[in-house]
Amino acid sequence: MDTRSPDSTAYARWFRASTPYIGKHRGKTFVVMLGGDAIEHANLVNIIHDLALLSVLGVRVVLVHGARPQIDRALAARNLTSKYEGHRRITDAPAMEVVEATVAVVRSTIEGWFSTGIPNTPLHKARVLVVSGNLVTAKPLGVIDGVDHEHTGRARRVDAKSIAELLDSGALVLISPLAHSPSGQAFNLNAEELAADVAVSLKADKLIVLDRSGRLGNQTMTGADQAFSELTPRDVEALLSETELNPVTRMRLTELLRTVRAGVDRAHLVSYADDGALLEELFTAAGSGTQVSEQEFRHIRPAGIDDVAGIAELIRPIEVEGALVKRPRERLEQEIDRFLVAELDGIIIGCCAVYPYAADNMAELACLATHPAYRDSHATDRSLGDRLLHKAESQVRGAGIGTLFALTTQAREWFLERGFNDADITDLPKSQQQIYNHQRGSHIVLKRLTNPHD
Repeated sequence: MDTRSPDSTAYARWFRASTPYIGKHRGKTFVVMLGGDAIEHANLVNIIHDLALLSVLGVRVVLVHGARPQIDRALAARNLTSKYEGHRRITDAPAMEVVEATVAVVRSTIEGWFSTGIPNTPLHKARVLVVSGNLVTAKPLGVIDGVDHEHTGRARRVDAKSIAELLDSGALVLISPLAHSPSGQAFNLNAEELAADVAVSLKADKLIVLDRSGRLGNQTMTGADQAFSELTPRDVEALLSETELNPVTRMRLTELLRTVRAGVDRAHLVSYADDGALLEELFTAAGSGTQVSEQEFRHIRPAGIDDVAGIAELIRPIEVEGALVKRPRERLEQEIDRFLVAELDGIIIGCCAVYPYAADNMAELACLATHPAYRDSHATDRSLGDRLLHKAESQVRGAGIGTLFALTTQAREWFLERGFNDADITDLPKSQQQIYNHQRGSHIVLKRLTNPHD
């Protein structure tokens, strides 16, 4: 008798699914931007614990923090007025004194949170060494469009070598939005710009910006009530053209775009309000936020022998449900050259196989399977199943074959919605007619590939 609770079973499945990501992220450099709004949120303690967990798992973490709302309050308490030019604060001498004091308090608070380890876990005694210092050299912004920004500046140089050495030692590096020029003058820096500059200088693997929005959506991009787990830089530019975007989120999205354009592979916008959102974004196929990358996120390619285990793991639950015919591992190995796979972060999240019957001018699409997180078309601009089908159709056309067919027990409507038509056993290649499983009773669907162009 299985006495495990549903929560235990779900946890076990999640942990199994996350395991490949643990190895993939180990040794990688992630720059995380934690704004002043996130620092004030009730979920901060969970975020700090999750960042500590990343460090324990071998991720090289650089944390850039902000302090905008804290500075606003401190200025108001002294009856000083905050002046802004765009998203930048104009920092005069009296304001700079407040900025220096406030940033110091915020930095100390963050260091204190990391000193607690990871409570209520076996890692509660784990020591996360947090190191900060003069790792960024500043320069003044000067006069822009006739406005003197006074003590507001930006990064002149990031000491990437020293940061890398600190990360090599196992430390978590903490960088504040305050830096000095070579002459010793202090400058107030924009935390979002600073995080992007640090990520680019370090050639980081990821920039992660924590924002209230988390996963972005925009009704004007690809359909009503659409949520976007993945965006290309071109998509981001389109999103930024929308005036309804929250100003703070707009600023952060702009820096994500700049970072990716400058060569950082992946940039993420993740919610600071949702407990576990950071871990979900990094350790699950579906993620929780919005990822920006120049690369094709779900790269579809011909399968190789090293993909057999990933394909077997993907299709196993679908075989158990009866939606796919069970394929022994030996058969997968023998027929691996017939498969296409969709890959995300090194994980197989989709597959299909194409079997040509050239003498009949036909090909079979078989074993079309996707990870559950990518089966719903509302999750992306086009579902993963659509992309696999499109790739398979292109392959069939490239071989000069004009008809694609499939046998399905549970996905007939899905195929009909994509241009397939119901067919009969007599429409199949003769060799397939002879081995058709009447007991299984699969629907036969067929599509004429009349367009020769991809």
